[in-house]
Amino acid sequence: MKIDLHNHTIRCNHAEGTIDEFIQKAIKLGIDVYGFTEHAPMDFDKKYRLSFDEMEDYANDVAIARERYKNDISILLGYEVDYLPGYMDKRVLDANVDYLIGSVHFLDKWGFDNPEFISGYKDRDIDEIWQAYFDATEMMAKSGKFDIVGHLDLIKIFKFMPERDTRMLAKNALKAIKASNMVIELNTAGLRKPIGEIYPSRTLLEEAYALDIPITFASDAHTVEQIGFGYEKAVALAKEVGYTKAIIFSQRDKKSIIF
Repeated sequence: MKIDLHNHTIRCNHAEGTIDEFIQKAIKLGIDVYGFTEHAPMDFDKKYRLSFDEMEDYANDVAIARERYKNDISILLGYEVDYLPGYMDKRVLDANVDYLIGSVHFLDKWGFDNPEFISGYKDRDIDEIWQAYFDATEMMAKSGKFDIVGHLDLIKIFKFMPERDTRMLAKNALKAIKASNMVIELNTAGLRKPIGEIYPSRTLLEEAYALDIPITFASDAHTVEQIGFGYEKAVALAKEVGYTKAIIFSQRDKKSIIF
């Protein structure tokens, strides 16, 4: 079974293609379970996400598509939620969805993965940045509000690598992810970025496997062409590490399937 649970729509204001075009491409690629996870609204960084006023329309769009293509593919509804204390909203956290992805894109409101703000790396200690990222990921997991960890180790996106062992930097975050019964996605978007590597790295995926943390798959598509991108590489990596099953969701409930 082929799974792709992290994808966007034009409502985030930085994606291209209609919902129908995305789904039709997924069907063509033989994807069995496809999830829309739009960037959830919040009163910060509004340029790159849908608005609160669009939540109902977004859910309706996905519901209509789910019915239209029900004989060809399973369509799931979710949000990618930025973990940013003080800005997360109950309207999102309590939304009627299949799952929520919790992602860390900001450190003290610095959008570290946005090329517009790459200069922020110049005046910061790289090891400290990495530790702050995993500390935030740990707190996100401990919040108990999310189902999937979005692109674990996103902090590597521009290849500013730490001197410390990433396993030690991520140790407490991984323990929190396990304790919170969360799932890690193998996100292939990293293959399209300067780092040229799946999120998370093989090293961290091996640590996750040792902790018996389950996985799922994601292309993080913002265009039709990106759907299913690098899927075979992600599956191969997962199998090499030892995984044979992945997680899908329905109304926040998990189901394990063989991939």
